[in-house]
Amino acid sequence: MKLERLFEDNHCLAVNKPAGLLSQADASREPSLVDLVRQDLKTRYRKPGNVYVGLLHRLDRPTSGVVLLAKTSKAAGRLSAEFRSGRISKLYWAIVEGVVDEPAGQWIDRLEKDCRSNRVDVVEENSGSGKTASVDFEVLERWGRYTKIALWPATGRSHQLRAQLASRGLPILGDRKYRSKKGLKAEDGRFRIALHARQLTFMHPTLKEAISVEAPVPADWPELSQPWRERWYGSRKPAADSSP
Repeated sequence: MKLERLFEDNHCLAVNKPAGLLSQADASREPSLVDLVRQDLKTRYRKPGNVYVGLLHRLDRPTSGVVLLAKTSKAAGRLSAEFRSGRISKLYWAIVEGVVDEPAGQWIDRLEKDCRSNRVDVVEENSGSGKTASVDFEVLERWGRYTKIALWPATGRSHQLRAQLASRGLPILGDRKYRSKKGLKAEDGRFRIALHARQLTFMHPTLKEAISVEAPVPADWPELSQPWRERWYGSRKPAADSSP
């Protein structure tokens, strides 16, 4: 699998993770993004020994988009601190089943994870459990019973966007775990969901200047499929890769 590099210097590397690929290895021992990045660095820079790769955040397996990694432990420490403090800005695109009536707004919920089912649910604010999750949203386009929205999460909870949308009767297209009625396939044949980490903005660990990295949607993004184009756009070309 070929890596799509979006930004790279001596300190960090941003890539466009394809849907279906693990961010990091798990008990299955299947190839992961970290494995691919490590091998890519070893090959391109002809490094015979171990190569440092610091995974700073993760995307769920069925999600595509920007992932930022550190190439040095010093950069990893500084960038991890940015993630923990919430200073890093993340923009996602999603296509959901259902109509979002408001043009823009904010959703704040309390989320609780069931580790046995690996599922997250919205719970009552006074439940005494879970963690607060917040996201700003803006509607980008509507097609019949589907809506494309931009999402700016202020928190980074597990399955946050998937759970918050599903709780409002707006499951992400393809997300069967969260009650989507339709399945989607990634390029590698595994399932994907219509959630894409479109942009990530961070403060460079040594230059101290803001870096914004943007990930093009992949070929398996629903808007780019022939049936979707014919159904919703006719002869018009969708602006699937234009900024919101």
